[in-house]
Amino acid sequence: MMPMGSMQPAGTMAPVSTMPPMSTMPPVSTMPPQVTSGSPMTPTGAVVPTTAPVFEQSYIENIFRLNLGKIGTFYYTYENNKEWNAKVYKGVLEAAGRDHIIISDPVTGQRTVLLMIYFDYATFDEPLVYQYPGVIGNPPTRNCR
Repeated sequence: MMPMGSMQPAGTMAPVSTMPPMSTMPPVSTMPPQVTSGSPMTPTGAVVPTTAPVFEQSYIENIFRLNLGKIGTFYYTYENNKEWNAKVYKGVLEAAGRDHIIISDPVTGQRTVLLMIYFDYATFDEPLVYQYPGVIGNPPTRNCR
């Protein structure tokens, strides 16, 4: 045994304490589980799946879809077109997509597909159905005439 404070000669090793063998259980993660925002969890940590409420957003195509079958006047601007820069279409609103609408002439039945990229605004001679997202019911209509 060597006195305290003395050093061992080079090349010799100090006794190493033996460590107990590592556990065979996997390490416990301290990270919480990935949970969709607003999903409830049980006390055991299980995530209870829920379905999100379906709300349409207030986009023009959704407003048009609520008013299919109504006659409207649709105003369009075609930039850099020397023949007709602005054009007005009148017809029955048949269909509405994200990037287009389809209107038909009430007399001839001819259908026209109009792209929303050129759309400016629309007017209707009757009240519109409009459901604001997340609100139940429609506001009362006023007689504007």
